[in-house]
Amino acid sequence: MQHATARPAATAEADQPPPDLATMRATVRRLLADDAEPPSPDDLDTLMLRLRGHIMVLIPVVESAASRMPKDDVPRACAQACIGEARMRLGLEPGRGLPAGIAHAQRLARSVNALADHLDNLSQ
Repeated sequence: MQHATARPAATAEADQPPPDLATMRATVRRLLADDAEPPSPDDLDTLMLRLRGHIMVLIPVVESAASRMPKDDVPRACAQACIGEARMRLGLEPGRGLPAGIAHAQRLARSVNALADHLDNLSQ
């Protein structure tokens, strides 16, 4: 009988398609664009779930890209700080009421945007 073995993380990561940054940035714009309309409560819940998912996808990809940079590299340190901030935001709960929920979603959106920017910078 053969036993299944887990593939090494590097191989599994190489098999993954790159994150869809265009879709992620479009989600961010729904909250952060100058002409953004405030979302309804139902839309807000969906947006928050989507933003949290984007962050969970981006963190390991940005971590991997940063780990390939020299240890004393400034963009690496900035990306790692952004990852820490994003993780902290994932652990926070929105306050009560629509305005507090929107503010929380905007913070998540800023994390998605920053992680996407770091990924772009580290991939150049």
